Amino acid sequence: MAEYEHCKAEREGNLLIVTMNRPDRMNSLHPPANFELEKIFNEFNDDPDLWVAIITGAGEKAFCAGNDLKYQAEGNKVDVPQTGFAGLTSRFNLTKPVIAAVNGVAMGGGFEIALACDLIIASDKATFALPEPKVGLAALAGGLHRLPRQIGLKQAMGMILTARPVPAAEGQQLGFVNEVVPADKLMEAAKRWAGMILECSPMSIRASKESVYKGLDEANLEKAMGGKYAEVAALFKSEDLIEGPRAFAEKRKPQWKNK
Repeated sequence: MAEYEHCKAEREGNLLIVTMNRPDRMNSLHPPANFELEKIFNEFNDDPDLWVAIITGAGEKAFCAGNDLKYQAEGNKVDVPQTGFAGLTSRFNLTKPVIAAVNGVAMGGGFEIALACDLIIASDKATFALPEPKVGLAALAGGLHRLPRQIGLKQAMGMILTARPVPAAEGQQLGFVNEVVPADKLMEAAKRWAGMILECSPMSIRASKESVYKGLDEANLEKAMGGKYAEVAALFKSEDLIEGPRAFAEKRKPQWKNK
């Protein structure tokens, strides 16, 4: 993939690994980094050979410390792409799964990036918080809305109103972290989860993700189940719909066509 100044994007077969690469600023993001990430995830969305993405941070200290307040304090213009912080927090039409491999501090916008992902795999050194109220701000890149939807109102308000940091183990207890692993095993674990997803039909995965998220927009269960979902329609017209049962009957691994 293309070379970037503030991030890295590496392909491993059908997997894309994205690294926020500003360790000197704890991988906090400024507009140039945000727009690079938007471009990376646009390409991920459009590339039929990329099925799953992992996003992580460079170095050992931080996944992402949020918005680069030093950049802002230096008088620079602050701008965010239409797809949101890191090109992810307002990207509501992405049906491919994204895994956050949280290697350290995930504060403010960094936590909001992780919440915008489908899975969070955390280092045992990771911490999460929405500390914006302590500096007169609010977590408006989705944190105030995603966190209550993912862990329930009272637990979310306990984090939001206190702005307290939550260690990875507590994050797993609260329900927003899928797995906690030793720091040196983080990418191995994230790739293991990605590998399990990659064993499945990519069209089935996209249909499933779309159905879950769009279904959650509908309060009525019957209406959610009866909704019209583009990825589901595509799945039922696909070669994968035939290949899956055929491979099962022939007792072999399926060869997904992704079409």
